[in-house]
Amino acid sequence: MAKANSAPDASGMSLQGNTGPELGGTKNWLQLYFDTPLYVRILVALVIGLLLGVGLGPNASILEIFSKIILRLLGAIAPPLILIAVIHVLMTSEIPAKSAGRLIWLLLLNTTVAILIGLTVANAMKPGTWAGKAEASVSAPAKSEQVAKGPNPVEIIVNNIPKSLLGPLGDQQNVIGVIIIALAFGVALRKSKDRPIKVFHDLVGVAYDAILVVLHWVIQLVPIGVLCIVASVVGTKGFSPFKALGAFVVAVIVALLLQSLWYLIRIRILSWARPMYVLKGMRDSLVMAFSTASSTATMPVTYACLREKVGLREQSASLGSLVGANFNNDGTALYEAIAALFVAQLIGVELSLYQQVLVILTSIVASVGAAGIPEAGLVTMTLVFTAVGLPVEMIALLLTVDWFLDRCRTTINVLGDVNVACILDGKTKEVPTETAGVT
Repeated sequence: MAKANSAPDASGMSLQGNTGPELGGTKNWLQLYFDTPLYVRILVALVIGLLLGVGLGPNASILEIFSKIILRLLGAIAPPLILIAVIHVLMTSEIPAKSAGRLIWLLLLNTTVAILIGLTVANAMKPGTWAGKAEASVSAPAKSEQVAKGPNPVEIIVNNIPKSLLGPLGDQQNVIGVIIIALAFGVALRKSKDRPIKVFHDLVGVAYDAILVVLHWVIQLVPIGVLCIVASVVGTKGFSPFKALGAFVVAVIVALLLQSLWYLIRIRILSWARPMYVLKGMRDSLVMAFSTASSTATMPVTYACLREKVGLREQSASLGSLVGANFNNDGTALYEAIAALFVAQLIGVELSLYQQVLVILTSIVASVGAAGIPEAGLVTMTLVFTAVGLPVEMIALLLTVDWFLDRCRTTINVLGDVNVACILDGKTKEVPTETAGVT
């Protein structure tokens, strides 16, 4: 990894840097951009967007096209990412038959409880209504009137960005979309061109690596999307939509704290280890999860802490940290559930009980497919929004606070892995040691 707070992607590059060219021994602006941590880039983009919005006023609305393109690309990656990620995890995870049933039950229970907590908090606090009716309505996607009879040039550009990776292949008119997909994966697969394919496992591995490389490229564009959407919103709507975003942040943090309480209570009841002792032993892992926003980068540290500082059995630690890290993304599922209700409230749409159940089901599936790298939850969120008919364009507004909430929910994802590992270890400690015991 290039930095302590960067997660490696499939191509060997980090999400934060070492991808740009160097000129004359000095770093050019592109290298500087990639070497800067993602969250710093997002914060800088937020400030620049605010200044541009104030300076340009209504003219800043033209910048919205760039955030729409980025969201369209995220939506295109979501279905194949979940498909390949789930296949890859099921093929590569070592799950003993004796523990499989209990592990699956624990993962499903934790994820379902997380989503229910998210929906309950969102319904109780109603963060999307905190900006007021008039203010909330203006933050919905604008319905521009077509004055000219000819096609809007902006819409032509946006519509040529593929909605899904396979969709353009059946659309003879969207040749540009096919070219975009071909270019992206052609470049992504260059490093794998000499990789031998002996079994189906190798083929899935190559596909998974390629999708993560493309996802990595799109995530690098997120700061630009933040800049554009902030400038557009401030220039056309003022600062009122951001009032509700503050309430949204509070609601997410409250829900995550309740999920943490659920974990600690279950550890106290179903495990030999005591909650405060577990938290003390897992400090390094939890701090790293918050600082990197990557459960994948934190995985080795989580395993080491569970074994050496908490003192769990090897099988329990490996199932919780290694298998759980792929399936057990409770913080992500909770966040997507709250985000769906928040956006619905913000634009004045009432989600029925059936739609909220649909949010639960799609959030469970989407959380499994969320890659353990920063901002990957934004990709799978497009599926949740589409399932209940919410405008995907509204995700752009969440980009302004997602850099912080991503770190919070990643920490809860890791704590969920710890919870599963402790419960699997049972109520009896195997071998007392000097560094692992009940205090």
